[in-house]
Amino acid sequence: MFEVYLTGFSVSAGLILAIGAQNAFVLRQGLRGEHVALVCATCATSDALLILVGVTSFRSLVVLAPWLRPAMLYAGAAFLIWYGARSLRSAFAATEALRPAPGSAAGLGRTLATCLALTWLNPHVYLDTLLLIGSISTRFPGQEPAFAAGAMTASVAFFFSLGYGAAILRPLFAKPVAWRVLEGVIALTMWVIAAELLLSGP
Repeated sequence: MFEVYLTGFSVSAGLILAIGAQNAFVLRQGLRGEHVALVCATCATSDALLILVGVTSFRSLVVLAPWLRPAMLYAGAAFLIWYGARSLRSAFAATEALRPAPGSAAGLGRTLATCLALTWLNPHVYLDTLLLIGSISTRFPGQEPAFAAGAMTASVAFFFSLGYGAAILRPLFAKPVAWRVLEGVIALTMWVIAAELLLSGP
């Protein structure tokens, strides 16, 4: 049982470590110290729900809703293009706007909405959790709960480590130029992911 748990943990960790829109957002919030606990908890909870659905019923989802993948692909690509443009604009904005000052923190509702959009409008999230993790879990009949628990644990550990571990880099990001570079990298990351989604086709 514990071996199955570790397998779920390693599979989930391997999938989630790749840099993406969601991870970039968590890193940015961690560097700014804005709503870190909420953002990490939202990402981990969303992953847990998707993993649960993937492990229990991934086959039936594809059969019942064949339109789901192309719909999420185009919606996700559109959102990533917009978010990348927003980040690029921030990279060229005034220096003061890039400082993690207490008064410049984004509102809780806006932060949560962005976090949810980056999570639920990302087709890769569904491919990783519903399809990949869901399909791998079928290799362990009767032990799917242990596999799912391991995968969920990896998600929680990763997001909270990323969000709160970002504090180590705060001295570096006290320099405005570092924030400009980060925003530029985030913009490029969003656009690369959007291009990959559109080129992959529905």
